[in-house]
Amino acid sequence: MFGRDDAVDKKIARRRELVFIILSGIFLGTLAVLNILGLSRQIDLSFTIGEWTVPFIVFVGVLPYPITFLCTDFISELYGRRRANTVVWVGLLLNIWVLFILWLGGVLPPRPELGPNNLPDITHPNYSFFYIRKLTGMATVASMIAYLTAQFVDVQVFHALKKLTRGKALWLRNNGSTLTSQMVDSVAVILITYSFSDAIHIHPGETVAHGLMILILSNYTFKMVSALLDTIPFYIGVKFFSRYLQMDPNKEFKENQEEQPHKLI
Repeated sequence: MFGRDDAVDKKIARRRELVFIILSGIFLGTLAVLNILGLSRQIDLSFTIGEWTVPFIVFVGVLPYPITFLCTDFISELYGRRRANTVVWVGLLLNIWVLFILWLGGVLPPRPELGPNNLPDITHPNYSFFYIRKLTGMATVASMIAYLTAQFVDVQVFHALKKLTRGKALWLRNNGSTLTSQMVDSVAVILITYSFSDAIHIHPGETVAHGLMILILSNYTFKMVSALLDTIPFYIGVKFFSRYLQMDPNKEFKENQEEQPHKLI
């Protein structure tokens, strides 16, 4: 009987580690893609309401970004703050690794002659690499700063709300943490990228403040809508994983409630 229980425990332990690896892998893989391709294209999703044209411009890198926060929310809910913070730090190391590979690829021979814009001639076979390298370099540094700040805000707000509600109102900590952290990220990445690189261009006749505000609001609105839409998948996912992994995300709060009567005696 003991051997059977031990085998079941090992099976559950393997499940838990596998799910953690998958969530972490999706998170880190998405992070690498959005950093490399992040500013390579602006997508214009502007729309018209009556006589009004509402500008809505996002970078291609923002498209997969909301999934990173969904992954950290799953990890926070199921595995706790420590593991979520560990994944955030690994993500930072991944950003540094991306920067290193871009730098190394640019300095190894044969190195083409670069013009004033730090790019080879447009007909050169290595033009695409150096163009992506130029866009990705400072943008990745900006992303690192914004990402690190936003992800830690996400984890801290998530657990603060979880503690405040004693494990209840799953929708509140999911949306509250993500919406707060993504505002931090949107503002930081746009302002830092514009200030220290030429990857963001302001259209002629448009003020810098207006152009940056459109980018910040557009990117944040996209993230906000995505965060609200992922509430249902988050609920379903937490319920499924709790059964599949035999984990109780609110165990600590239930234990505290059971101990409370004894403390009053």
